[in-house]
Parts: sequence; C-alpha cells; structure tokens
Amino acid sequence: MDSHGAARTSRTARTEEQYKQDLDKIAKYRALEDSIRAQAETNNYDAALFNLTSKLLRLNPEYYTIWNVRRRCLISGLLSGPSDGPSPSKASPNTSLSDTTNPSSDSSLPSSSDPTRPDRDSPIAGKNGTTADSNTGHDEDADANVLRSELAFIIPLLLQFPKCYWIWKYRRWLLEEATTRLSATAARGIWEAELALASKMLTKDRRNFHAWGYRRYVVTALESPSLNGKSMVEEEFAYTTEKVRGDLSNFSAWHNRSQLVSRLLDERSADDAARKAFLDEELALVGEALNVGPEDQSLWYYHQYLMSQIVNYTSRSTIVPALSVTERVAYVKREIDQIKDLLEDYDDIKWIYEALLEYTIALKGLAEHEGEGIQIEDPLEWLAKARALDPMRAGRWDDVEKQLRANSHSAS
Repeated sequence: MDSHGAARTSRTARTEEQYKQDLDKIAKYRALEDSIRAQAETNNYDAALFNLTSKLLRLNPEYYTIWNVRRRCLISGLLSGPSDGPSPSKASPNTSLSDTTNPSSDSSLPSSSDPTRPDRDSPIAGKNGTTADSNTGHDEDADANVLRSELAFIIPLLLQFPKCYWIWKYRRWLLEEATTRLSATAARGIWEAELALASKMLTKDRRNFHAWGYRRYVVTALESPSLNGKSMVEEEFAYTTEKVRGDLSNFSAWHNRSQLVSRLLDERSADDAARKAFLDEELALVGEALNVGPEDQSLWYYHQYLMSQIVNYTSRSTIVPALSVTERVAYVKREIDQIKDLLEDYDDIKWIYEALLEYTIALKGLAEHEGEGIQIEDPLEWLAKARALDPMRAGRWDDVEKQLRANSHSAS
C-alpha cells in the first residue's frame, strides 16, 4: 500500500547484530548530545560547537533546541556583526539549553518600518554588490556567504524530512536575517533563489500544500519594500494556470488562484466589462475541467468560489459587483443547465447533485430579489439524490431538508 506516493516497507525481526549496532548508534548520539549541552552551558558558541550541531541535526532534525544552539553560534561569531532584528538567543544569552523556546512558525516578515534598521547606503561598498561597515565590523560579503552556506546545508535535510517544521522555521530565520543584514539587492538575490527552490518542490510534488504555503510566504517577502519589491500577482496567477492545466486535481493551485483573483482585478484596474469577461473565462476554464473529471472535488470547490461571487453579493464585495440581479439569475441558470448535462454520462457522482442542490437554492433566493416568476425545479429532488449517494452524512441532509421545508412553509 502506498502513502503519499511512498511505498510502505515491511518490518522484520531484528537480529542480535543489528540490535548491537542500534545500541552503538544510541550511545554515540547521546555522547554527541552531551557534548553540545556541556559546551552550550558555558556560553561558548564557537565553530567547534557549530560543527557538533551539524552532526546531530543530520541525525535528528526534529531536535529544535539544537537549531536554537546553531542560531546562537551564528549570532555569536560566524555572522560578522549583531543583527538588528530581535532574537531570543541574542536577548538572553544566559538562558539554559533546556529552557530554549521554539521560534514562532508565523514570524512576521521584516519591513521597512522595523526600528533601528541600518542605513544601507552608508557602509563602505564591498564586492559582489554587498557592503562592509568599518565601524561595526559588519561584512556583508561574509554574512552572505554564511547565510548561503546555511541554506545549502538544509537542502539535504529537507529532501529527507520535507515536513519537519523545525527545518522550515530555521530556514525562514535565515532568510529574514538576510533581509536584515544584507543590502536590498543582495538579500533579494537570496529570496529569489528561494522562490526557485519552491518551484522545484512543486514540480516534484505539485499538490504539496506545505510547499504552496511556503511559496506564498516567499512571494510576500519579494513584494515587500524592504526588498525593493513590486507586485507579483500577474506572475503568480499565470503560475497557477500552468499548474492547474498540468493537473486538474491540484487543489492547492486552485485555492491559490482564488486568493489572487480579487487583487489581480484591482491591480488591473478592471472595469465592469473586464470583470464580467474575466468571470466568463474562469467559468469556462473550470467548466471544461468538470467535463473531464466531474468526480474531482477540487474543481467543484473552485466552481463554488466563482458562483459565490455571483450569488453572495449583498453581504460582501465580489469580483463582479455591477451585475444586475437579472444577469446573476441568468448566470446561475446557465451553470445549472451545464451541470445537468453531466448527468447524461455521470449519474452516480454526488458532487454533481450537491452542486445542483446548492445552486438551485441560490437561484430561489435570487428569484425573490427579482420579484418575477422564475421556473425553478424543486431542490428536494437533488437532495434525495445526494442523500442516496452519501448516506454517511444523513444528519446534514436532514438539516437541509428541514430548512427547505421551513422556507417553503413561510413562503406560502
């Protein structure tokens, strides 16, 4: 049986020799851990301790305290000057190893409003576009090399442990140090390389939602003023197009696309006609995909997002605010007719009936606003089909039926 594309391996009884080898590995691991703890307690965060952390982290990257020791080694000597950014290691150098706290997974990105940020125009220019400050001993060339080396050190660990949160947190810390310590040009180069890494990760696993979240984090940084950034919404929207055309089941790509639509239209200064044309294009795109794979839940979620922009317009802003109620009714009726066409070839897929149920209810609501008689099918018909195909959610269907009958009773 496969799990996330990785075949499970069968376990067999261990031999006496293998057992002895395991005990030897455990003894060496504990000796290495003891050495790190002993030196850290003396606050001697030198290169020797740094090398010890490399050995232990290759064995166990889940040991977050050792990542914090490694941070202290960098701040205490391997990086050329003190970072202006806050650091728990720097703020309390006498904290014992056992009291080290784990860094936040959602650390905010450095911005141009951070206090006491160094003036990047004042230091003496160094090679490769970086700078060196003769007053503070800040050498951007050296810092850039250290940070790149650390980012490279992490790559094999990421390949072996792609879902280890402590690796990702340390990597984010390195990137934020780059923003703080280096010139905008040098730091941006490091962040751009990180975006390329995220792209490679998504080429290897197109539906890895961890990688999609990390990509959004990197793009946000590249757009920030601290990296002389500009909007990347057009490029990222095009990237989602590439990904969904390559894999219609890529839920993360569809989700990312939905997060970009509103901002995309705003930045294009799209008028009402352009917004309507955009909606038509997106409905055509996902409609084409549904004709191929109506059993794919991710497609229905994106279609549902687009339909929400049509029917849920009274309580929030939408991407097509200027549509009249008559136009909204026409859109919903058209989509219902197209979905019903799917039943000719796919009459056993519950997502079709759920969509027909939801959109028929929405159409009834729009008809009330329109004030004119519109021929609408009874949603209870679609509810019965959904109930038959998905009996495990009987409670949900009961609630929907009660609501429908209550609304019908009040209307009469």
